[in-house]
Amino acid sequence: MAWMLLRMHQQIDANPDWLRWAKQAIDFLDRFGFDTDGRMFFHLTQQGDPIRKRRYAYSEAFAAIAWSALYRSTGDPQHSRKALQLFQQFVDWNFLPGRLPPKETGTRPSIGLAPRMITLVTAQELREDLGDLPLLTQWIDRCIGEIVDRFVRPDLEVVLETVGIDGQPIDHFDGRLLNPGHALEGAWFLMREGLHRKREDWQDLGVQMSCWMLKRGWDQEHGGLFYFRDLNNKPIQEYWHAMKFWWPHNEAVLAAMLAYRICGDDSFAHWHDAVLHWSIDHFADPQHGEWYGYLHRDGSPSSSLKGSLWKSFFHLPRMHFQAYRWLQDW
Repeated sequence: MAWMLLRMHQQIDANPDWLRWAKQAIDFLDRFGFDTDGRMFFHLTQQGDPIRKRRYAYSEAFAAIAWSALYRSTGDPQHSRKALQLFQQFVDWNFLPGRLPPKETGTRPSIGLAPRMITLVTAQELREDLGDLPLLTQWIDRCIGEIVDRFVRPDLEVVLETVGIDGQPIDHFDGRLLNPGHALEGAWFLMREGLHRKREDWQDLGVQMSCWMLKRGWDQEHGGLFYFRDLNNKPIQEYWHAMKFWWPHNEAVLAAMLAYRICGDDSFAHWHDAVLHWSIDHFADPQHGEWYGYLHRDGSPSSSLKGSLWKSFFHLPRMHFQAYRWLQDW
């Protein structure tokens, strides 16, 4: 949320409240968000007392972009140092062997898409504020290489979420599980980098990824995007697989929009309109504003919550913000 407020302040409207709120958020994180080992807590009380610390390190990636954006707004070099420190901590935790405590035994070793796509977008955002640092370029190139080599399967027309160490599909519930929202998010990160670096191969591959996963994720009966799909259309273990979550729809809108910008295929314009209009009809609260986070398969709200530990001021405003920026550039 701090990052989003800073981006809005920098590029949409220099509203002093947005800057003040962002600074307050980052100050709160700085005072209460870190354990003695430098890792971040995941859940705090309103007063800042720690409740939960996760084995994952995604909070560090999100904090890195907040401090990076604060540097851009203030010019204070201590904020850029903090951003790079958090980024290095995040990649060390996720990529250095033995750093991340194992979740499972070594019986069925696997790797996931999520650390690679989050590293990619975190490095992209830091580059926007801190410049073309070799460290950031190295991580962008590494993560794109691993995503393309291990998770993108043109032969199956799919982006896998979890694969074996060698990149092969795992024929099990976990290995067959597809997350269309994650794949579409990763697709527009790849297209964005392709445009930035003038790499048509990355642009074209992001377009293909978007096409595959929009088709795989879309519910032909009720509309909207399923949360999970199975690679071979077999039964899915997670009981919420048929629900509709807000954030995959935000990422699908952006993926379709950027794919249309790159290739001009009208099918992506239709996808963009279909996802956006279905979302507005079902997620948006016409009386009080904002979006519900969780819907049943038929599009009816599962909960009236609009903010939670998982749903913050991020995916929905980022969708509007990115679309606004891209449309300004076209």
